[in-house]
Parts: sequence; structure tokens; C-alpha cells
Amino acid sequence: MSNEIHLDDLAEPVLSEAQRQALQWAETVHTDFGEQSILDEARALTGLSDFGADDFRVRLGVLRDEWSADPELTALARISLRNYLVRYAANRLLIHDTLQRHPEILDERIERPLVVVGLPRSGTTHMVNLLAADDRLHSLPLWESYEPVPRPGEAPLPDGSDPRYRRCAEAWEGMKRMTPFIAAMHPMEPDHIHEELELMGPDFASYNFEWLAMSPRWRDHYYATDQTPHYEYMKNVLRLLQWQRRQAGQGDKRWVLKCPQHLEQLPVLGRVFPDATVIVTHRDPVAVIQSSVTMQAYSQRINRRRVAMRELVAYWSDRVEHLLRACVRDRDLLPAARSFDSPFHEFMADEIGTMTKVYQRAGLEFTPTACERLERYVAEHPRGKEGKVVYRLARDFGVDPAALRERFAFYFERFPVRAEVR
Repeated sequence: MSNEIHLDDLAEPVLSEAQRQALQWAETVHTDFGEQSILDEARALTGLSDFGADDFRVRLGVLRDEWSADPELTALARISLRNYLVRYAANRLLIHDTLQRHPEILDERIERPLVVVGLPRSGTTHMVNLLAADDRLHSLPLWESYEPVPRPGEAPLPDGSDPRYRRCAEAWEGMKRMTPFIAAMHPMEPDHIHEELELMGPDFASYNFEWLAMSPRWRDHYYATDQTPHYEYMKNVLRLLQWQRRQAGQGDKRWVLKCPQHLEQLPVLGRVFPDATVIVTHRDPVAVIQSSVTMQAYSQRINRRRVAMRELVAYWSDRVEHLLRACVRDRDLLPAARSFDSPFHEFMADEIGTMTKVYQRAGLEFTPTACERLERYVAEHPRGKEGKVVYRLARDFGVDPAALRERFAFYFERFPVRAEVR
């Protein structure tokens, strides 16, 4: 039996009964994007009131204004987006409170992290999850990235599990009910190793908000803003997580991190993590765009009143070009002794061979135990495990892959990237 997934209704979705019911229910809910409403709910969730420095309100305001004014967002999307803002505000309260009560956290040293950077859909997620299979390294599971600090007084559940884990698992089950093929595109299980970018969320920063909704005003604000303070904020949350793990007896470990945004922030990354080993993944940008816009279009069946096929291609083609031009400009700023380029086609052809080179560059011994753990991860997570989505840029979006690829000639000239989409 074929495990191919053909999305033949991207532009004109045929909704399931569960999707129709959810969209109808959401229309009965009033969603308040007001600052007072969002921050009051965060205060009620945590029992705390001190958000720390007030500069976050400007960034929160940009998001509130853009999302609340978008007539194409469904009521269900508005609820989801507001929930993100409430969660980030609550996390900000909890993080600030913990740092105030334990100032020694800021003495924690984040030493020699391994940082995977590269376009979305270019193998970064697979690589960071491979590295995370080595228990000599700290990594960031999705559930912990969503809620880095427990809520005050919240006890373990009767089965002993963390309520934060349960909330993340329930969110993933809900996402699969609404968009069942998303697991084949971008799995979001609680244990899945996630991007540290999520730790900038409580500072209402990062390009992550562009993935939640079409947000050109936010993008422009992000472009115009020095991201160094937000990387420092994220590093402080990593310090907090490391401190929490130390309290739990997990000891000193190097971190493994990953995020596509770093491609256009390499100078900032270098300032904030000066001793990092950086692995840069490379893939045909046309394949990246094809995958990204298909995933976005699929999600828009419940998030937007009209699936914005042409707008998605235009937006993400621009974003990918911005990421790659910054990478071409700044790649040589990374120290040669602590950086490594990983072409996607080579990584997919020899995963373990690529990882031995990564370990060597990071100065980390590739022990038999590490090799066994990585090989087990590869065996248990084959490509297409949840089904293989058939991507069709030309048919679904009316875009000629060869013509689009010409836009990225500067990138192919700089790195040994292999064209994939014909």
C-alpha cells in the first residue's frame, strides 16, 4: 500500500466534519486582542503581576494590531493566536519571577553549544533530533519550550506526568484532528526537539510569528530591530532551564540548539554564543519554498477564510531570499574551526557519516554508544514514517520551479547545493 499523501484540495479545501464544527463553534466566541485582556489572563493563570521591563508592550502591540485587523483570519485562528500571546505573557511572568528569586541563575554558563542553522525544511529538525539522541547533550523538547517554568503550586498529575507535558500532548492531538496530515509535514509531539526560538516568545520577539499567521507588519518590525537583546533574553531562559536541570541532578552538559532564523542573524548569534559550533544546512531553496507554502496552505483551510495561494509563494520566496542573502554575506564570519556546511543531499545519503563530521568539528567524541543511539533514532524515524506528502509547486501554485530557481543563482554559486524540484 502506498503511503503517499496527495493534497488535491489545497486552493479549494474540502472540510471534514470536525473542521466544520470547530469553525462554526469559534464564530460564537468573542476574542479580545486588547492588551489589558491578554495580560490580565496571564496574571490570573500564574498569580503573578510583574512582567519586568515594559519594552515588550511595543512588540505585543504590533502583533495585536496586525492580527486583530486582519479580516481574513477565521474566528478559530483568532482564538489560537490570542492563546499564543497569553501563553507567552504568562511565561514572561514566570521567567521574571524565577530570575528575581534566584539571581544566581544568571551565573550559569552556556558553554560551547552546538547550533544547527539552515533554511526551514532543510534537514535542521532531523539533525537536531539526531544530536539530541546523544544523552551527553542538553536539548529542548517541545513541551518544555512551550512552558519553561511550571505554574506555581501546580502538582504532578495522578499518573506522575508534568501538567505542562499533558497540555502540549493535548494541543498536538487537537492539531492532528484539525489538520491530520500535518504530522507528515512537521511533527509536533511533546518530546520532539524544538527550536530555542520559542524561548524568545515571552519577549515577544523572533520571526516565529510569521509562521503563525501572514504578518508582513511584524516582519518589517523585526527587520528594523536589533535582535541582540532578544537573543540575550533567550540565553537567559536557557540558563534558567540549565539551572532547573542542575537542581534535578542532570549535571553539566553542552546544549544542542537549532533555528532557521539564525541564518539571517549570524553576527548576533556569534556575539551571544561566541564559543558555539555552528552547523549550516543547505538545500535547494525551491524545494524549501515548495514544502513551506504547501504546509502553510494546508493549515490555512482552518486559519483563513480564503487560502492565499499566490500570496504565500510571494511571501516565502522573499523570506527565503532574505535568509539566504544574509547567509551568503555572513557565512565567513563563522570561525572555520567551529563551523561546518552540510548539504541536504549528502546528509540524506549518509546520515551517520555526516554526523561523524559534525562531532569531529564540535570536538565531541563519537563514541560507540553515541553511534548506537543515533543509528537507533534513524531506524525508528524513517523519512515518510507518517506518510509522504506529494508536493507539486507547478500544479498547485502555478510556479515554474526552474524560473523560481533563477532568483537564487547567488546561493547556488556560493554553496554546493543540488537542485531537487524540476
